[in-house]
Amino acid sequence: QVQLVESGGGLVQTGGSLRLSCAASGRIFSINTMGWYRQAPGKQRELVATITSGSSTNYADSVKGRFTISRDNAKNTVYLQMNSLKPEDTAVYYCNIKAGATGYWGQGTQVTVSS
Repeated sequence: QVQLVESGGGLVQTGGSLRLSCAASGRIFSINTMGWYRQAPGKQRELVATITSGSSTNYADSVKGRFTISRDNAKNTVYLQMNSLKPEDTAVYYCNIKAGATGYWGQGTQVTVSS
């Protein structure tokens, strides 16, 4: 059984920073792409950033230059460093890990940015 445990969410003021972590445990092999998605109230889940096994990254236009995704393959962990946070970044953030043909989702962590 595979589990993804997220941490690092919380309440922060506009302009502040947070670092999200997502660690995968259990019988998980051949991890390739790892990523972060978010869902704001009343909106669809959207991609925030992804990182491949070769460390190629992709970001949503709305977070480019502010967010940085990274991964630690030895720990099966993906990170999202979020700087210069804005109220519109408020959402539940979900990590996603693809291993072979299977995708796994974390339980979500709330990020709230106050104005």
